[in-house]
Amino acid sequence: MGYVIQFIIGGSVMLLATILSQSKYLFLSGVITLLPILTLLNLKLQVQHMSQEAFHETQRNGIIGAVGMVILIVAIYIFSSHFKPSTAVLMGIGLYVMYMFGSKLIVA
Repeated sequence: MGYVIQFIIGGSVMLLATILSQSKYLFLSGVITLLPILTLLNLKLQVQHMSQEAFHETQRNGIIGAVGMVILIVAIYIFSSHFKPSTAVLMGIGLYVMYMFGSKLIVA
């Protein structure tokens, strides 16, 4: 039942982001997908189902992922001033993928 509730919450956040992206509230559209409520729900699940060592490793990976998210958003922001939005997003995703593979090789 907990997974269903979390699915509904996550889906609601994405629906709200979509609606906001089509309105004049572009700031909220960009911020809503990074809401800490989703992180808190995820942490609740992790604490219930993980050992201390697994939880610690998961948090380390979360930090790496958060840095990757910043790289993705900043790259898209910078690229979008020089390229079409779809090209900027693809280039940002490419940079993000390179970062994630590189960080996986370094951490592993």
